[in-house]
Amino acid sequence: MNPQMADKARTGKGFIAALDQSGGSTPKALRQYGIEEDQYSSETEMFDLMHAMRARIIKAPAFTGERVIGAILFEMTMDREVDGIPTAQFLWEQKGVVPYLKIDKGLEAEENGVQLMKPMPELDALLARAGAKGVFGTKERSVINAANETGIKAIVAQQFAVGDQVIAAGLMPILEPEVNIKITDKAEAEAILRSELLAHLDALPADKTVMLKLSLPSVDNFYAPLIAHPRVMRVVALSGGYSRDEANAILTRNEGMIASFSRGLAEGLFAQQSDDEFNSTLSDAIDGIYRASLT
Repeated sequence: MNPQMADKARTGKGFIAALDQSGGSTPKALRQYGIEEDQYSSETEMFDLMHAMRARIIKAPAFTGERVIGAILFEMTMDREVDGIPTAQFLWEQKGVVPYLKIDKGLEAEENGVQLMKPMPELDALLARAGAKGVFGTKERSVINAANETGIKAIVAQQFAVGDQVIAAGLMPILEPEVNIKITDKAEAEAILRSELLAHLDALPADKTVMLKLSLPSVDNFYAPLIAHPRVMRVVALSGGYSRDEANAILTRNEGMIASFSRGLAEGLFAQQSDDEFNSTLSDAIDGIYRASLT
């Protein structure tokens, strides 16, 4: 594990950009960016357009390690280049931004109020490839749709099992048990989740640490015990369907939690914008998310 990257991930000021929309969410992300589905005729063209958008974000003047600590990449983005340089290498060497990789392969059907991650039989090979490309850490997402103790226990157990595999490969796992922000029992789900996370963290040996990516909580500073836990490198927040302004406002009230926004970061960016317009809009977005992450 790169010690400079680890230091930045642990103590850097700013947030982690989530540039990891996968196959299922790419058309929606492109529509938000002003590219409709009739403007491409194959999956290859779709991913080319998506990479062009991500590269445009990464290359923007405001997208640097001064305010952006890290960036989470989709596997295909890791395998591509920015200005002829492999993406993860470009992020760290040209921008001072720590590269992470989204490793989950999507979600299982809901059971006991949760959606577990699908099996990842090729994970060890992917982790080895990521490490060779200079990736620092990973991110894996599952979803909680109800305050169901059985389901949430299963989600957390799976997240930590995958996290162990990631740590064994020499990378830093970001565990992401997302709580659906639209559910009526969100606060109750968060209470169960926090208890389960603390139990697993307490059981981790002293030489293992993880990062956590969590939905913004219903109660301000509810995740303070996780942020303070010696086995946690950093706790980051997903925007989860909130507008950027809403997400920033909630994040500001949660001390020690930093952003890891995807849709919230790209809000207001369009393919049709001139470079000046695009770069100015992105700079404003980065500044707002950065300031919300400083509290």
